[in-house]
Amino acid sequence: MAHFHIKKKKGRPYLYVREIARVGGKPKVISQVYLGSPEKVAALAAGHTQELSELKVEEFGALWLALEVDRDIDLSTIVNSHVPRGEREKGPPVGDYFLYCVLNRMVEAVSKNKLADWYRQTAIQQLRPVELDELTSQRYWEKWDRVSEDDLKKISHSFFARVWEKERPASDCLLFDTTNYYTFMSSHTDSELSRRGKNKAGRHHLRQIGLGLLVAKDSRLPLHWSAYPGNLHDSKLFEAVMDEMFGIVCGLDNTKERLTVVIDKGMNSEGNFSWIDEHSRVHFVTTYSTYFAQDLAATPLDRFEIVDLAKNERLIEDDRREDCLKAFRARGEYWGKERTVVVTYNPRTARKKAYTFENKLETIRRQLLEMRAKVREGAPHWRNAEKIEGRYLRLCKRLHISSDYFELRFETSGTSLSMSFRKDPDKLKQRRAMCGKNIIITDNTDWTTAEIVQASLDRWQVEETFRLSNDDDLVGARPFRHWTDSKIRLHLFTCIVALTYVRILENRLARNGVQRTAHDVMTDMQRLHSVLSVKKGARKPERRLETPSKTQAEVLHAFGYQVDSSGVLRPLHA
Repeated sequence: MAHFHIKKKKGRPYLYVREIARVGGKPKVISQVYLGSPEKVAALAAGHTQELSELKVEEFGALWLALEVDRDIDLSTIVNSHVPRGEREKGPPVGDYFLYCVLNRMVEAVSKNKLADWYRQTAIQQLRPVELDELTSQRYWEKWDRVSEDDLKKISHSFFARVWEKERPASDCLLFDTTNYYTFMSSHTDSELSRRGKNKAGRHHLRQIGLGLLVAKDSRLPLHWSAYPGNLHDSKLFEAVMDEMFGIVCGLDNTKERLTVVIDKGMNSEGNFSWIDEHSRVHFVTTYSTYFAQDLAATPLDRFEIVDLAKNERLIEDDRREDCLKAFRARGEYWGKERTVVVTYNPRTARKKAYTFENKLETIRRQLLEMRAKVREGAPHWRNAEKIEGRYLRLCKRLHISSDYFELRFETSGTSLSMSFRKDPDKLKQRRAMCGKNIIITDNTDWTTAEIVQASLDRWQVEETFRLSNDDDLVGARPFRHWTDSKIRLHLFTCIVALTYVRILENRLARNGVQRTAHDVMTDMQRLHSVLSVKKGARKPERRLETPSKTQAEVLHAFGYQVDSSGVLRPLHA
């Protein structure tokens, strides 16, 4: 509660506005604003001054929303149950350090060094009071040092079990994918997680950390995660985490008898599918490289049929039948067993791929014409057939295109060299027939073609989650400001929790008719402020919320709250 407070310095009174709350069970001044001199005090008491408005304006809405999402999960209690307070431990418990980090990552991710300063601009002391001087990077290091890798596994399992209990996501179809995050960690820093590998952002020269994520298809809620060395191939990771991943998911309540995991072709391996085949409860849907099944991918389009998808229905309604996704279904032996195979054809993707492919062919053709002219002129460095062919191969590699589409010929007559080239019509015809094609393989032989295609298409949900994790404000997994494996894992866990809370937020809003992204909602709610002010002639200061906008009010109503005429947040039906 805000109140006036008079301090005396050298016998002279000075007026402040103070707010007191219990922090760690003890009363503490959480806010103090200086108002003025003795003369100002007298004028204020007599009501002669103008209204003093906005003594303190703090971000409220987004932080309140993040805490509302955590209310049912209670991350701090989960952590503290596995890492209880030590006998002589001071300051907030370990669980609070996780929670305050997650709340920040749901609103405007900053480093641990800037965390306390960021919270000082918010209404955290009105929502969940904390000793801000304790939220330093050094204190985070000390507190997180108490959390072992085994503790983190238990915390993670308890967290997802709680999410499962509260949100009840459907578990018959799960999506699994991987990503990696580059770091600026020195080559001399010891780390098992940070390794050099093929980086998805193209930063191959930097060390990177891998992350595998299992997501429920319908709700897009994360259910399992795994940090792994950046040089580990996706298929090896999948093999390493399958037992743990499916053991946890199958152990959760309300799990259906049949689980299907949707994966990417990078995880395809004989061993992985042998493991799945041995577990009758687990099934798969995966993509397969058209490069290894070119004859299948070149199936004539007259054998394809429009797939019964909601997206296709909308295209047909818009009289755009020519853009509908089509599919051809067959059976084939893959990884030692007969599987269902679906080849899809996307006309719009085909047009884009064909345009890019033809542009690359034209680039190569022009370069070959220039090469041939230099050979005819007998220019220096253009008299050796092997070196010229090497230049052609490097050109194809730079353009990411096969060198088989052009055939180069060299003839020597005396001391002169001649060069000619021609396109390979058969290979070009086969390549053009593959544009827009994709191959899906599954052991769910009883699924309809539409169900198989839709499951594969839904894998974008994990990719979209990874894109969100790279959002500078929301989640903000990168940049990595930790250099030990234990702290890297803890940092990734807080990011996964933030991602989970973001999905819970979107799902709850959607159930109440609010179809908006978390980024849009959080940005909007940041503009709902808590204001500390003093009115003319008032006996005490007042704290109230700003009048919410229409979109802010929709979000508040979706969570069962409203701001009344006096600026107080109240339950809708109180």
